[in-house]
Amino acid sequence: MALCTVPQESSAVKPSAVKKPKQEKQQRRSKDKNTQHTFSHPLLAATLKAHNGNVTCLDFSSNGKYLASCADDRTVRIWSTKDFMEREHKCLRANVELDHAVLVRFSPDSRAFITWLANGDTIRIFKMVKKEDGTLNFKAAAEDFPQKHKASIINIGIAETGKFIMSASADTTIHIWDLKGDILATLNTNQVTNSYAAVSPCGRFVASCGFTPDVKVWEVCFGKGGEFREVIRAFDLKGHSAGVHAFAFSNNSDRMATVSKDGTWKLWNTHVEYRKQQDPYLLKTVPCSSSEGSRVALSPDGRVLAVSHGSDVCLYNCESGDLEERLSAVHSSPLTDLHFDTTGLFLACSGDRAIRVLHNAPGHRAAISHLRTLLKKAQSEAMRDRLTQQVEEAERALDTLLSHAHTQPLS
Repeated sequence: MALCTVPQESSAVKPSAVKKPKQEKQQRRSKDKNTQHTFSHPLLAATLKAHNGNVTCLDFSSNGKYLASCADDRTVRIWSTKDFMEREHKCLRANVELDHAVLVRFSPDSRAFITWLANGDTIRIFKMVKKEDGTLNFKAAAEDFPQKHKASIINIGIAETGKFIMSASADTTIHIWDLKGDILATLNTNQVTNSYAAVSPCGRFVASCGFTPDVKVWEVCFGKGGEFREVIRAFDLKGHSAGVHAFAFSNNSDRMATVSKDGTWKLWNTHVEYRKQQDPYLLKTVPCSSSEGSRVALSPDGRVLAVSHGSDVCLYNCESGDLEERLSAVHSSPLTDLHFDTTGLFLACSGDRAIRVLHNAPGHRAAISHLRTLLKKAQSEAMRDRLTQQVEEAERALDTLLSHAHTQPLS
């Protein structure tokens, strides 16, 4: 499959009509060029451009090698994360026949991805097949999932265990599917409307938020033989005074972050014995700007929180609650998605036809601060020497990142 190839449109026209259309075409090109959104910032690592339509969803593969993006140009693009720091960013294209995908999620083994089809209102699975030359080919499953939702979809997810797929719609419905397209369970969130829903990175939980000021979390339970058993209520996150726009899990699901209409984000410790009725406890409440459609991303180590507000992105230190970076007008329209990569080194976001990849400098600073705290508590000389070396290495890595960032061309 060709990399990022787009069929050339025919430019043949009648001789008598050449002048006017050519002038109009040049004017359109000039206008498009003048209105093309540019963004520059020291933390901008890369701008990924290949889509001919607005990018609606992003997802990193769990092996850290790929970033998937989908847009209303009837394609899903698969990018190599190792190219983020290169000048050129190649991608592979999967065509979505007779439809376009609005959501995309990688399978746990990073060998397939699922999509939600805009017109078909259903899930389609694509397998990623490696060819002899090492490139990938994409093959859609013979059949799409049956249509079951009655309202517009807000998110899909696939459990890291590979045992189930989740789809959630804007009413109060969440479906839990097996991988063959049969429904295992249906949840009514009782939140008037759903604004966001997701599967936890550990693959055990499904959570949702909406019009009510809480986040509800369920556990999807399977037997020792892998058979589906039930979905049970695990815990709720209660504390906001207005509806919740979105939430995010840390990589091990021990932390959750929420952003609300009440103008705050909250950080929670969710590493609790919920089966013994132990509730999650609130770690931090911080004022922030948010709006309908705001997204939140928590770095894999839980040290940095990213919150979108319109086309802006704010990065917070989760330990102190301090706002470390405010990036304005990252895209020409409100952000549609926001994700840290599996290493926590990068933050990717979408909001128009481009994907911005940002350096997670606050993550480096948070790691350095954590190491310095450990250094103060170190009781042995060997431990102090080891931590001192780690601090120095982390500081050099941050200096290298920032010096490289300042030399990057504008995108």
